[in-house]
Amino acid sequence: MSAPYVPLTPAVVDFDADGKLYNSLSSDVHRSPSGALGQAEHVFLRGNGLPERWRGRREFTVCETGFGLGWNFLTLWKAWRDDPQRSATLHVVSLEAHPFTDPDLSALLARFAPAPLADLAQRLAAQWPALLPGLHRLEFENGAVTLTLGFGDAQVLAPRLNARVDAFFLDGFAPERNPRMWAEPLLRDLAALAAPGATVATWACTGALRDGLQTVGFDIERASEQGGEWPMTVGVIRAEGRAAAAPGMEAGHAVVVGAGLAGAGIAQALAGRGWRVTVLDAGRALGAPAHAGHLAAALTPVVARDDNARARLSRAGSQRALARWQGLAGDAAPRVCGTVQVERDAGKSAALAGTLETLAFPRDWVRQVDRDEASALAGLPLARGGVFFAQGMLVQPNRLIDALLATAGVTLLPGKAARVEPAAQGWRVLDEQGAELAQAQTVILANAAGARGVLADSGLLEPLPRVAQMHALAGEVTLVPPAALSGGPRCIVGGEGYLLPDVGAGCVVGSTYVHDATDARISADGQRVTLGKAAGLLSGHFPDFDALVPGSLPGWAGWRAVLPGRLPAVGELPHARGVWLAIGYASRGLSWSALMGDLIAARLAGEPSPLETDLAQLISPR
Repeated sequence: MSAPYVPLTPAVVDFDADGKLYNSLSSDVHRSPSGALGQAEHVFLRGNGLPERWRGRREFTVCETGFGLGWNFLTLWKAWRDDPQRSATLHVVSLEAHPFTDPDLSALLARFAPAPLADLAQRLAAQWPALLPGLHRLEFENGAVTLTLGFGDAQVLAPRLNARVDAFFLDGFAPERNPRMWAEPLLRDLAALAAPGATVATWACTGALRDGLQTVGFDIERASEQGGEWPMTVGVIRAEGRAAAAPGMEAGHAVVVGAGLAGAGIAQALAGRGWRVTVLDAGRALGAPAHAGHLAAALTPVVARDDNARARLSRAGSQRALARWQGLAGDAAPRVCGTVQVERDAGKSAALAGTLETLAFPRDWVRQVDRDEASALAGLPLARGGVFFAQGMLVQPNRLIDALLATAGVTLLPGKAARVEPAAQGWRVLDEQGAELAQAQTVILANAAGARGVLADSGLLEPLPRVAQMHALAGEVTLVPPAALSGGPRCIVGGEGYLLPDVGAGCVVGSTYVHDATDARISADGQRVTLGKAAGLLSGHFPDFDALVPGSLPGWAGWRAVLPGRLPAVGELPHARGVWLAIGYASRGLSWSALMGDLIAARLAGEPSPLETDLAQLISPR
């Protein structure tokens, strides 16, 4: 049973009579920058045997309780940068119940960061995420340093982490002020993440804490640095300590079957970690690359009053997509134009207000808008109000996929996979004639509904009853001349259908859902539906739009692979190690592409997972 939803409460910037930054939520002060940096170096780094312990390692992972202003992370990052014998990668997971807002963190770091950390502090502030519950992945040093921030109650988040931790930094506010951060249940959940030989260090020296750490599996001693200036508790996990995540693999070769949004997202994520990736594209083999002609689509998260799994996944997916794709060149990068999600029923305004009040998300991420404000944002008269997502993204799928597949290390081959079979060095991918298309230690089926046939013909489908129920839905979108809509909307307009801003060739409106279709094609009936949905979002009279003739307009048609529950199936097959699935993206290919690519790549590389375990389990192949 999932924990009840608890909204985030941001940290409040306040100062005590001595001018020290004060935390009113725990009635305690933040350490001064000089004290925090000294403590970070002497207690957390030296107490965990750093930098010596990461030398010669492929990766090293740290887990911290209590991020605060990030002094421990910044000090650790600088020590890693300054060490010529550093590990190839450094991963940090940090849990924070009361994060600072972006403006507050930026201002405080600019004011207090000492010169040696000023540049790194500025880079941290530049990537600081919106205050949304869950995990947020930040990347630095071209991905060699990652920071996975967990915003929310540590007691809820810790059991949802999937990481193989080499060193723990316990740094909540004082035990007498914040006892739950030092209690045995949390310590036990953290110890479950310990890799063999993992160490722990903290400035707290209470007997109860030492007893708790001993109970959960650490051999503990009290130590001090510099003649007792920095008293601390340090320890090492006993032999029976276990790690929740398996060790990562050396970067190798992977074959990705499918060159659509799923396959392209995986290819980028793996290649960025040094993997050699071969992508098999059945569409290209027929002269029709995936999403060719698909000029525009929207990426908008969803919200739910109980913040259910679908809402959490879509939020994580949209955040990951923005982080992964915003640096792409030209039209491949998403255009952050915002989304007005129009209410389907004018009488739902009160319920919507209640949902947003319960969630307490930042207003600069999502807010309720009445019809007048919604119309002003869109630049067109809309039928109703709704909600506005400031980070709603307009994406050109054809350009995006081409850019992702152009990542260094990715090779694109035409070919339609029919089945897979074990080979000496992993798995072989064969075509319908039995000829080998590719071979690698890792094969990832990301070919939508086609994966079901590959699994069946490979003798791998029977243990996967949910995957066996996957079906394909046809759908189409229509391209409307901007002049027919006074130039088109300034932002994405969604609801029962959607209307997108002009991408230079016109405004895309959509979409249809056709069950039991034999082919995916543009049709007069389909265009009648898409134009009708667009008209339902608008208010007022658009003579040129009303005069459009269904069946006479350009558009794009394709397929959606849909699984029961409309959530994807992503993960390694338990009965065929080395074979992975990334399928069932349905209507949310853009939402899942970057997130699921990073989920698979992180697992293969041995990094902390960017997704909580309860969500990962929900989408695991079954």
